[in-house]
Amino acid sequence: MKKVKKAVIPAAGIGSRFLPATKAMPKEMLPILDKPTIQYIVEEAAAAGIEDIIIITGKHKRAIEDHFDSQLELELNLKEKHKTDLLEKVQHSTNLANIFYVRQKSPQGLGHAIWTAKQFIGDEPFAVLLGDDIVDAEKPAIKQLVEVYEQTGTSVIGAKTVEAHETERYGIIESKSQNGRLYEINNLIEKPKAGSTESTLAIMGRYVLTPDIFTYLEEQNIGAGGEIQLTDAIQRVNEKTAVYAYNFEGDRYDVGDKFGFVKTTVEYAMRSEMKDELVPFLEQLIEKYR
Repeated sequence: MKKVKKAVIPAAGIGSRFLPATKAMPKEMLPILDKPTIQYIVEEAAAAGIEDIIIITGKHKRAIEDHFDSQLELELNLKEKHKTDLLEKVQHSTNLANIFYVRQKSPQGLGHAIWTAKQFIGDEPFAVLLGDDIVDAEKPAIKQLVEVYEQTGTSVIGAKTVEAHETERYGIIESKSQNGRLYEINNLIEKPKAGSTESTLAIMGRYVLTPDIFTYLEEQNIGAGGEIQLTDAIQRVNEKTAVYAYNFEGDRYDVGDKFGFVKTTVEYAMRSEMKDELVPFLEQLIEKYR
């Protein structure tokens, strides 16, 4: 069995929920405290042993490439001023992994974005990490999925349960059987209409996929929202080879919408050295707007 050594991070979306901020700046570069959201994703992949990462970009995404590149003038400036801690932080993002880029020429959906990485992946299994989900876990979420893949030899989808009224926001998993956190998938439904499924097990932005997924992505079939959906292609794989879902351990944060982004920022700030100042400020704020 081939090891999972490559990962794909789609980052070609236009970030419409964060306009006008994302008119010129990629949403993936919006910071949680002092670190852009995409760095959290890359760090997770690197911590899981991923060696090569391809980021799928689009127009106006050059800032992502610049962030993971070396900035010699900045580094020299920090070194001369003996700002060692800041220098280490700046260099850290450059040294995380081997990072490559390919541009998705037009936004045709997640399935199409993954298909653009076909030549990079070849015939190897690979990880997919979506930038809208940050996962805080003792063992990286994608590492948990890699371990399940090593046991099953087939594709694995990261999952979490959601509230029934939230199911139409996600790809939903209907399972044949359950063994602890592991589910054998019966059916996948992309953003089902309310009441059309009893399942509340949702796909949560982490995948380990076998290369046969490209056979179905190649067909460029249009799915929900008029886009080429990755979920539809995984369902096709599941019709021939068992696909599993794994309810990974850890706290998942949705940074893909404004409220989720604000909640994540506040919680991460509460874990930082800001906590002692932040708590009384939030108490005052609550009292002010009560």
